[in-house]
Amino acid sequence: MSHQSLVPEYIASIKPYVPGKPIEELERELGISNSIKLASNENPLGPSPKAIEAITANANQVHYYPDGAAFKLKAACAEYVGATSDEIATGNGSNELLTLIARTFCTPGDHAVISDYSFIAYRIIMQAEGMEWTSTAMKGDYQVDVDAMLAAITPETKLLFVANPNNPTGSYIPRQDLERLLTQTPEHIVVVIDEAYHEYVQAEDYASAVTLRDLRENLLITRTFSKAFGLGGMRIGFAVGPAELIGYINRVREPFNCNLLGQVAAVAALTDSDFIARSVEVNEKGRALVEERLQQLAEQGVTWTKSQTNFLLIHTPHPATELYNSLLQLGVIVRPMAGYGLTKSLRVTLGTEEQCERFIDAFTKVLAQH
Repeated sequence: MSHQSLVPEYIASIKPYVPGKPIEELERELGISNSIKLASNENPLGPSPKAIEAITANANQVHYYPDGAAFKLKAACAEYVGATSDEIATGNGSNELLTLIARTFCTPGDHAVISDYSFIAYRIIMQAEGMEWTSTAMKGDYQVDVDAMLAAITPETKLLFVANPNNPTGSYIPRQDLERLLTQTPEHIVVVIDEAYHEYVQAEDYASAVTLRDLRENLLITRTFSKAFGLGGMRIGFAVGPAELIGYINRVREPFNCNLLGQVAAVAALTDSDFIARSVEVNEKGRALVEERLQQLAEQGVTWTKSQTNFLLIHTPHPATELYNSLLQLGVIVRPMAGYGLTKSLRVTLGTEEQCERFIDAFTKVLAQH
């Protein structure tokens, strides 16, 4: 008996999010060891030492429910971005907050605007809410086209999702273009700027939307502790926005959506500026190393998109899935981008120097086999 008739078609047709392959799964399947995972843009340094201390110190408290209001976490996040606590919503990773935003401000049939090759979770979230959306073409080297997004807005548009910097391309929207997007989008639309990779940005003409909040009222910015802070397994994120909008999100979110250890780890990680600086330094060294070695493969048709994140989107003349499977045999896990329509592109997290060297050696080897 099929149960498909029990769910709406827009739910039945969802293609679930596919995360990067875990190391344990790969080694179990192939009977290998000493693998490296460069598929999920995790911090290769691990978590902040201060976060580990906080987790250890509070481990004997996990029989208690966490603070449902996340008082200390909200206060710490507010201080970090220069907001007030009532302008902060916390979530089970920023992904939950993106879901809550769609659920809070939209109903089935409402319209949203996104860009091609933006975080695939936006599409899954909108489809799960029964929404419609327009995805606009990028320009140049996988750059978000602000003018195309503005042109796609309709009277039914309720949300506009932008990742800055963008996953999976690594590109960013310069400050001038972001200001134009914020000021020219009709005021009734909630603009959502996803800044998961904010801490890694080095471009001089980048600006966080947190610093541009005076340009529009209906603006929400999401951040995560899963990348530079090294706390992906803790599932903590936060959103910044007007207190009224944040209040509506809090009506929808689940009670106790941020676990106890995640909260204390995130608060501690926010105080560890040395760790963040070291994470960014390692990332920049990894980027320089991989780009230098990729340049040596240019004659084989290898290119990449300039990135302001902790990953590179690499383009080849060969089907990415084939390269991905060959790299798996060598114990190197990356991310094929066929799910985004980029059938000849791989996304590779910038790891430690040793991990970057291992990736590029393996990548060079598998290219020679194709």
